[in-house]
Amino acid sequence: MSALARILFGRQACRRWIHLILGGALAMPYVFVGELIVGPFTNSQNLFSSLPHQLLAFGAGLPLAAVTGVFPLTRPMSVAVVRALCGVDGDRLADGPARTRQAKGRTAVWFTLHLGFGGVIAGMSLATPPFAVVLIVLPLYVGLRDSRLDLPELLDHTWALALSPVAGAAMLVALAGCAAGAGALLARWAPELLGPTPEDRLAAAEAHAADLAVRNRLARELHDSVGHALSAVTLQASAARRVLDSDPEFVREALAAIEDTTRRTVGELDAVLGVLRDADSPGFPSTASAPAPSPTLAADLDGLLRRTRAGGLRVAAAVEADPEALPPIVSREAYRIVQEALSNALKHAGPGTSVTLRIRVVPDGKELDIAAENPAPTAVVPRPGGGHGLRGIADRARLLGGSTECGPVDGVWRLHVRLPLEGPV
Repeated sequence: MSALARILFGRQACRRWIHLILGGALAMPYVFVGELIVGPFTNSQNLFSSLPHQLLAFGAGLPLAAVTGVFPLTRPMSVAVVRALCGVDGDRLADGPARTRQAKGRTAVWFTLHLGFGGVIAGMSLATPPFAVVLIVLPLYVGLRDSRLDLPELLDHTWALALSPVAGAAMLVALAGCAAGAGALLARWAPELLGPTPEDRLAAAEAHAADLAVRNRLARELHDSVGHALSAVTLQASAARRVLDSDPEFVREALAAIEDTTRRTVGELDAVLGVLRDADSPGFPSTASAPAPSPTLAADLDGLLRRTRAGGLRVAAAVEADPEALPPIVSREAYRIVQEALSNALKHAGPGTSVTLRIRVVPDGKELDIAAENPAPTAVVPRPGGGHGLRGIADRARLLGGSTECGPVDGVWRLHVRLPLEGPV
């Protein structure tokens, strides 16, 4: 009994009943238009003069509801109401307007069913409870029998009068059963009629992929900037500690390099975290605050070399290209590639290592050539979760349409990257 009461009068049943009542309210304008259509054919002066006229007007209005069901806002509005009131898993419903003819047709069917079921249940909800209450209290109030309520003559019999409370209660239970059944049917049909189409799933997958691409790019930026800074600062501090008493000038240079490195890294970290906060906001991508500009070869290569040398790495750099003439995206990605190459040399080869760096534009002027060489480390201990630097270099080159080659050759670790200056860039 309790299970039946929960099905008929439980919280979910009541919410679905409200959903049906809303459908009935939405159906009223279409019913009034339907009255204008059927009125001349029925010679009816009043819509509410008889039940057949009401049903005719209701039936004439439903096709109009189907037509308006193809409007773009119909599906988002219907999905929002279904999620709030029908107890349907939100992941089974589509987001946004219907994009295809099939999806629009399914939305129109849903809208018509909602208004159709809602109109019937709303009408029953208005008419049934008052009459049921009269039947329930009729045996207790003799005055009701003599009133002008136009009660059925059957109620003049004593046995019918005695059973009228039971009939009234049964009518209320029947009304609740009809509402629960209609609500359950709509909840069952909602995923089929308002669910995502293959086009919706494809659009959602593309949006998710775009979001992952942004996050992966930010992860690379964090790895390259913060990882390089931590490696450089660690080696600079270690080198300064070893010569603290014998070479105060070197210690001052190392401390200045540490200060400069940390200041720049904090700025880059703030910029990346700001983009991540924008990515988590409802309006991403946000234009409220622009992140700080990323470092480039033109503006930041000299500082990168200075800070790296302060950490004890000997770098022989030959820049045979004009950084100012490079496309901005190439200059930015090339800086990160050089930064990661020097960071790897610091981490794996150690201070005191000599690195040869060459940056040039190939003779045909279509590619930027970056080459870095240093003695190959005799033993590289993999770090938990590490190993993303070379992969990040390859990703950066591939996204620009370039190529990467790296590995030990004759006792020398070589990194060779080519980035196109036109075309895919």
